[in-house]
Amino acid sequence: MQDISYTTEEVAKLLRVSKLTVYDLIKKGALPSYRVGKQMRIDAVDLEAYKRKAKGENSATSTIRSAEPSVQPHVSAAPGNSIVITGQDVSLDILAKAIEKKTKAVRPLRSYVGSLDSLISMYQGNSDVVSTHLLDGDTGEYNIPYIRKLLTGFSYIVIHLAGRTAGFYVQSGNPKQIATWEDLKQPGLTIVNREKGSGARVLLDEQLRLHGISPSQITGYDHEESNHLGVAGKVAEGHADAGVGIEKAAYLVGVDFVPMIQEQYDLVMIKTPQNMEWIRLIQEILLSESFQEELKSIRGYDLSRTGEVLFET
Repeated sequence: MQDISYTTEEVAKLLRVSKLTVYDLIKKGALPSYRVGKQMRIDAVDLEAYKRKAKGENSATSTIRSAEPSVQPHVSAAPGNSIVITGQDVSLDILAKAIEKKTKAVRPLRSYVGSLDSLISMYQGNSDVVSTHLLDGDTGEYNIPYIRKLLTGFSYIVIHLAGRTAGFYVQSGNPKQIATWEDLKQPGLTIVNREKGSGARVLLDEQLRLHGISPSQITGYDHEESNHLGVAGKVAEGHADAGVGIEKAAYLVGVDFVPMIQEQYDLVMIKTPQNMEWIRLIQEILLSESFQEELKSIRGYDLSRTGEVLFET
């Protein structure tokens, strides 16, 4: 057992809790961990020690339940602890690496979930830095309407990370001639969708609502993939005629792309006295030439407003 170690996903399965709960245990110091490359690892002996301690304090079930997300206001990582950065874009991986280079006071952990689930995890106290790209169809505004509703009672800051073009992945030459949202209704057309809570899914659902299109009219609406590359890949393989996602994945996979909207990809951070030092550090990184140069090397980002404070309570 001494040489056995587990990933955070494996520990979550063994304890029958969410991955975010495992991160919460790591943040609290209840579960020792270390990094191997991009991956967090937990030694089997440390996992067993945690389980023995949990059973000794009460019962394993009650301890795990107590580690599950709480709906109390979030008290984030103090210096020397971990911060959880939640979202799926590669820019967040680059941000995490930049934080590691700049300071040893906090250790960035990555969680890969969609925009809405990211905000919910922040409300529940399981995420420290959240990325989001959620369109409010009624106002045409990105993110702020959702953040204000979900983070009621919190003090927070919203900072722009990047602009990204979203639209349709289509097969080479766009044989179905997809150019508008209404074109998704055409007979014989099949789409592949994103999972509920993702920014791309919200974008599609809002556009269908605004254009009076029922999801039941769209063949493939219930076929879900968990990321942009998965959606683009299904189109490239011929399993679907179209899918909604960001431009970057189209180039990576090799499908055609029909641009529809310029979306805002923003960061949200809860403001507490303990958090302000690393919030200022993240602002500094976003504005730095080195961070922006690394993002410029990856096609598909608009960095003209990167680092701009969009909203603050």
